[in-house]
Amino acid sequence: MDTITKARIIRLVHQEVIPAIGCTEPIAVALAAAKAAEVLGRKPKRIEAHLSANILKNAMGVGIPGTGMAGLPIAIALGSLIGKSAYGLEVLRDLTPEGLEEGKAMIQRKCIHIDLKENVDKLYVEIVSRAGDDYARVVISHAHTHIEYVEKNGEVLLDLRVSESSGEETDGERDLRLSFSMVYEFAMETPLEEIRFILETAELNKKAAQISMKGNYGHTVSKTVSGTFGRKYMGDSAYTHMLIMTAAACDARMDGAMIPVMSNSGSGNQGIAATLPVLSFAEDIQCSEEQLIRALMLSHLMVIYIKQSLGRLSALCGCVVAATGASCAITYLMGGGKTRISYAIKNMIGNITGMICDGAKPSCAMKVSSGVSTAMLSALMAMENKVVTPVEGIIDEDVDKSIANLTAIGSKGMEETDRLVLDIMTGKSK
Repeated sequence: MDTITKARIIRLVHQEVIPAIGCTEPIAVALAAAKAAEVLGRKPKRIEAHLSANILKNAMGVGIPGTGMAGLPIAIALGSLIGKSAYGLEVLRDLTPEGLEEGKAMIQRKCIHIDLKENVDKLYVEIVSRAGDDYARVVISHAHTHIEYVEKNGEVLLDLRVSESSGEETDGERDLRLSFSMVYEFAMETPLEEIRFILETAELNKKAAQISMKGNYGHTVSKTVSGTFGRKYMGDSAYTHMLIMTAAACDARMDGAMIPVMSNSGSGNQGIAATLPVLSFAEDIQCSEEQLIRALMLSHLMVIYIKQSLGRLSALCGCVVAATGASCAITYLMGGGKTRISYAIKNMIGNITGMICDGAKPSCAMKVSSGVSTAMLSALMAMENKVVTPVEGIIDEDVDKSIANLTAIGSKGMEETDRLVLDIMTGKSK
């Protein structure tokens, strides 16, 4: 691999693997609200949020960090009152008890109005904050931290939409198109010192899991696996250790714990599922530091690759993508090379493609656990040279084409599913 391509991949990983506090969809809304309040220059008296269907879906039922509350109103209120846009996906990290009470009071005043914005990108947030005769409008689109439009009182302060629609690159290395061979070669051959930074994902996400295990978050999926019945019927093995560590971080994050995690491609759960099964298995087999670094890079970069064609948000659960990255890494740690890793990918696609995303919520920890289970099974089969063949379902002889089939189903084939899921979620009685 040439030096320029390698450097671009490193920058891409730095762009896509970043810390986040809380579910990234409501946090993106809070980020836009924070930016709008900063541009307005004072506390808003009325806030309008115009959101894409996928943002609404993923923000309706998830806990907001440090609040004990779920959903968009508190995220918008806190973003407007105490958020700092410079913090990115950690926009609410300065939250205090006093700030929380002020946010609750803002909700009580019924000055926050939320509606669906049609015919926009699947990741679209538009906040209009008003105070007196002044207003500020902020739009985030395409990526959770990508502020593309800012306006105050009719004056356009930032507009990236024209350059983006003309095809100009405005967002770093995201135009770099990856392939399975590129991902494998980069993870296996890049000098360790150039990719050692990926260990930060293990450090941050493991801390989240450890904190979670000290409390009772969400559906306590992790403690169910490690509890009396879990130990009795599932045992104590590398497999259950992976489930416990991964579900723990997800339990806490989806319940709104004020715990940062390392995200991947705009999703904290994807970052967790791409990291912790790999770390847990690596610790159990006592692999070398080099093996851990390369395994983590393989996992995270595979997720980035798949998300390039799937998109940030879709009807397909992100754990399908993240667990595929983890399965690649686990296969590598078991001693598998490029061919067996490609088998693991095909086994994953042949198994859990089609798992729907019905929003971010505490039960996501169960889906993540399903992804981890499938990652382990797919790796075990790959190590025995067992693979879903091209005559079966959506699998192709070429691994990249198999991935393209997966992402086409998730981004195009399941669009009607996405609409129906949102209709069901918004149609339920309170």
